[in-house]
Amino acid sequence: MISKNMADRLVSGSLIRKMFEEGNRLKSLYGEDSVFDFSIGNPDLEPPEEVSRALCSLALSPTPGMHGYMSNSGYLSTRTAVADSLSTPGIIVPPEAICMTVGAAGAMNAVLKSVLDPGDEVILLSPFFMEYTNYIENHCGIPVIVPTEPDTFLPDFQGISAAIGPKTKAIVINSPNNPSGVLYSEETLRKLNDLILSVDHLIHVISDEPYRELVYDGKHAPRTMDWIRNLIICYSWSKSLSLPGERIGYAAVNPNHEDFDLLSRAIVLSNRILGSVNAPAMFQKVVEFAIHAKSDISRYETRRNQLYEIVKQAGFSVNRPDGAFYLFVRSPEDDMAFCRKCAEYRLLVVPGSAFRCPGYFRLAFCVSEKTIFQSEKAFREVGKYYGLCTESSDEIITKSSPD
Repeated sequence: MISKNMADRLVSGSLIRKMFEEGNRLKSLYGEDSVFDFSIGNPDLEPPEEVSRALCSLALSPTPGMHGYMSNSGYLSTRTAVADSLSTPGIIVPPEAICMTVGAAGAMNAVLKSVLDPGDEVILLSPFFMEYTNYIENHCGIPVIVPTEPDTFLPDFQGISAAIGPKTKAIVINSPNNPSGVLYSEETLRKLNDLILSVDHLIHVISDEPYRELVYDGKHAPRTMDWIRNLIICYSWSKSLSLPGERIGYAAVNPNHEDFDLLSRAIVLSNRILGSVNAPAMFQKVVEFAIHAKSDISRYETRRNQLYEIVKQAGFSVNRPDGAFYLFVRSPEDDMAFCRKCAEYRLLVVPGSAFRCPGYFRLAFCVSEKTIFQSEKAFREVGKYYGLCTESSDEIITKSSPD
């Protein structure tokens, strides 16, 4: 028999993964081009050239011992490169602040293992990436969910303040946000820092930042270390360099953190005893050599704009996101029922309930422009079904299909 805990989790499962599997089923029936899968944030751009060059160079001219054990925190040269990339004249980040991890998920689990005692509480701001609750419960913590401000999805500071209690150990933030695409301003980060420091005990701010570089319209994500003192960054190159399958990331502790020394060492120990031992050796070196590489963000921005216009013209209510890969759209009915209806039109979307924000649905626009273009008729038909769009799909002005 498996544990009751895991049996319960198997029943609930992941709504994103369920939609992903439903997509595979529909594609087998109707063909790839007849199914419009916006369910999963899997970047479809290939990694930048610098990544490929670094990987080829390392494979052809390996450093002796490169595939052996290393410090649990990772290669010193890699940690130094990461620390330098995070440093500013005002905040010098030492390599001791960095622990290389198996993606941002590995970083977050190592951080939570390091800070939580059984029964400690972690504040989550809904909507949020659904695995956060699993990560917290992995380490006997208790998620405390605080809704964000309606429609803007920005932090509700009164709600956060009311949720803080003697057992509050941390708060998780995610900007640009999955699923809303909202970008926190410097003022938002400053207000959060002021609130956290006003509490009579230490509260860690865990910043999940895999979308940090994916910001549009000429904007930039503020550097969280500049604004939040008791900060721990959890980062992954999965999105920024299109490397989700390589599972490479890091945890970084603000050198001004009240518990910097103990916390930094605890994260390294947690990284080992959770079973990952250390981050993948080859890809530590790859990201070290490609530390300044960038994906072509303009291509994602173009897709965001295309899908946004299609969804708006179909009659749906949605804000144009500042970052990440997603549109978070208001659902015209119960979001679970809506997603089932969309599947009838071969549109695969994720209900907002998966992110603890019912009444919305998420669309991932990190798909081909061809998929976005060909989905227009289906969105119009769904909009028409709900009375949001009076124009028949047959009346849509035909445009040239992208390559």
